[in-house]
Amino acid sequence: MTTLNPTTTAAWTELIRTSRRVLDAVELALKQAGHPALDWYDALYEIEKAGPDGLRPFALKDRLLLPQYSTSRLLDRLVKAGLVERVDCDDDGRGHVVRLTEIGHSLRQAMWPVYAKVLQQQIGDTITANEADQLTWLLGKLGRDSK
Repeated sequence: MTTLNPTTTAAWTELIRTSRRVLDAVELALKQAGHPALDWYDALYEIEKAGPDGLRPFALKDRLLLPQYSTSRLLDRLVKAGLVERVDCDDDGRGHVVRLTEIGHSLRQAMWPVYAKVLQQQIGDTITANEADQLTWLLGKLGRDSK
């Protein structure tokens, strides 16, 4: 049986609690502003970053870290809402890319100030820029393969 140092357990617990609290605050603010959920923003943002060539759904799945079925359902909802379009791939007769529509671009832009305000309140107003740099470095260190 592995024995954890109490500070490791405390760090893990605080990381999860803080992450959940900030995400919940973003979700609530988006909802109160009449916007869709955060996963819609994240998908629109990743598709927008891909530019005019669009993004293959499997690449979106990897960027969002969602299971394939969740990404497919999310894309279906985004297409139905007119926020993205599916376009056949030139080099793959069975595949397609997704591209942001003007409506999708406008919605993502409208959502960002709400999202940014919560990030500023929850992070920017709470820790210094130096502390934010340290946090970024520490989280990056946790995210790297430690093998």
